[in-house]
Amino acid sequence: MGRILCRATLSALAIFLVSTLLASPIDAGTAQTSAKSGSNLSSILEPASGALLGLFYGAGGVEQTALKLGRTPPIHLTYYRWDADWTGTVTQADLAAGRIPLVNWEPHNIDFAKIIDGSLDATILARANGSKALGKKFFLDFAAEMNGDEAWSGNNASLYVLAYRHIHDLFVAAGATNVVWAWCPNVTDTAGGNRTTMDYYPGDTYVDWTGVDGYNWGTKNGGWQTFHEVFRNIYPLLAAKKKPILIGEMSSAQRGGDKAQWIDDIIPTLRASFPLIKGLVWFDINKEADWRISSSPESEASFIRMANDPYFNP
Repeated sequence: MGRILCRATLSALAIFLVSTLLASPIDAGTAQTSAKSGSNLSSILEPASGALLGLFYGAGGVEQTALKLGRTPPIHLTYYRWDADWTGTVTQADLAAGRIPLVNWEPHNIDFAKIIDGSLDATILARANGSKALGKKFFLDFAAEMNGDEAWSGNNASLYVLAYRHIHDLFVAAGATNVVWAWCPNVTDTAGGNRTTMDYYPGDTYVDWTGVDGYNWGTKNGGWQTFHEVFRNIYPLLAAKKKPILIGEMSSAQRGGDKAQWIDDIIPTLRASFPLIKGLVWFDINKEADWRISSSPESEASFIRMANDPYFNP
């Protein structure tokens, strides 16, 4: 996606915001709205109908956002550096409240050859054992946007695949079968298009959900795109795997078009064109663009309507 983003800073910000705002318990009615989603989910967290909604809480905490939306979206996106323990307080609080953690595990400055040769197994096994101890299902997204500017493995697809498989195999051997594996490339490769995207695919036995991160940049990066236009080229590649699809990060800029209409178009587009998209996560922060739900009163009103539509309350 080419976001100009210091993810290490974002990881620290996310953990600070969420841990601070989780200190005040959400009222019972809001928590129930979050918790009840689990009853209609498969063993890999796929809803029986509609789709799951999620958020990265960069513009307000869980409680504050729940009060604004009138519900707590079931998926909570968080970011963690390679050596951080993402099985701790925030993840545990999510699971206790009935939310589904989406852990974005980011291998900053990590040599993927060392993952493959076992040099970093101690860290991997610590996370695997911690995951098993959580005892509940959650999403794990390792090294997202690997085909894009994040370039975790130096954009070496074969190196990425081997590292991903090694991590997966260690988790399985440790008995961490509650981990649901989401594979989320960028919506385009570094050179544009999707010529090499699927070269990074680890294989059907290693992936539970395929996925994608994509944005409408508004006045930047090629100009305004509809929700359909953002995802239309990569969708057939992902859908060919016949797995549920997760939009691991998405949003629209405020400038350049009608953001409220952009949001209003999401559910009709999912129904008509993208039926395998079973979850999407909104990146709620003012950063490279104003990605926030509340970037305008009209945008906020549209998002609240969408969040409370039965399609996102499966």
